Amino acid sequence: MLIDAGAVSIRPATVSDGRRLDVLLNGEDVTTLLRAPEIDAGVSAISALPAIRVALMPIQRSFAKDQRVIMVGRDIASVVFPDAGVKVYLDASVEERARRRWLELVEREPMVTQAEVEADLRRRDGIDSTRETAPLQVAADAVVVDTDFKSIEQVVDEVAAIVEQAWDAA
Repeated sequence: MLIDAGAVSIRPATVSDGRRLDVLLNGEDVTTLLRAPEIDAGVSAISALPAIRVALMPIQRSFAKDQRVIMVGRDIASVVFPDAGVKVYLDASVEERARRRWLELVEREPMVTQAEVEADLRRRDGIDSTRETAPLQVAADAVVVDTDFKSIEQVVDEVAAIVEQAWDAA
């Protein structure tokens, strides 16, 4: 079964758990489920399937129709929105990404270790970087921001400056 554009929608967050939006599937809030370990474990394999990518791209693009958006994803700037006005590639070492992800997960799953999270990230990076369809890559015209050893506030300030500069130049 492929997902049609009407099945997936977003709305402003209705839960104050740090999310900015709710993601709905057929009207049901699935935001928390998207970060479940079972989803993380299978996302690279599923996202590599051309039929899935073809089905999801119009949905992703519909979210940005007639409005400015900030969208995150491993191929957003290179595949989904190759003509985006501003492209930022947030980079961090696998160790730092694992530490951040582990801090997110450990509250829900106290038994998960940082080493397990890092191993899973390395596995996913390998799959995503070498897949035939839309491999993980930095868009040629993206600004790369190294986020290691930076606070969220520092990264936000850096990205905001990049966006402001791009908008001022346009």
